Amino acid sequence: QVQLVESGGGLVQPGGSLRLSCTASGFSLDLYSIGWFRQAPGREREGVICISNSDETTYYVDSVKGRFTISRDNAKNTVYLQINSLKPEDTGVYYCATDPYGTCSMEIHTYDYWGQGTQVTVSS
Repeated sequence: QVQLVESGGGLVQPGGSLRLSCTASGFSLDLYSIGWFRQAPGREREGVICISNSDETTYYVDSVKGRFTISRDNAKNTVYLQINSLKPEDTGVYYCATDPYGTCSMEIHTYDYWGQGTQVTVSS
């Protein structure tokens, strides 16, 4: 069964850090570029960062530059999202997804498999 599972979310104070994990079963993540998306309350899901499968180039939106880092451990079939200097506006459900085209577009429709999401809440 093909499945993506996110974990590592939680409640954290502003300025804190979290490491989210995206683990695959039923297929090898190293065949895909992997994107992380987030959906804030009342807002549309948006792409924030992606790592390519070809050369591990990272693509990200300006709002997360310098704070979000994506990496992959193919031996564990897992992609990580390290989030530092968390802000209240980072609050939302974070999803990972596979990009079969390898373009690391931030467009939702270009991704096929999705996890169920993990909640990140940044609040004092």
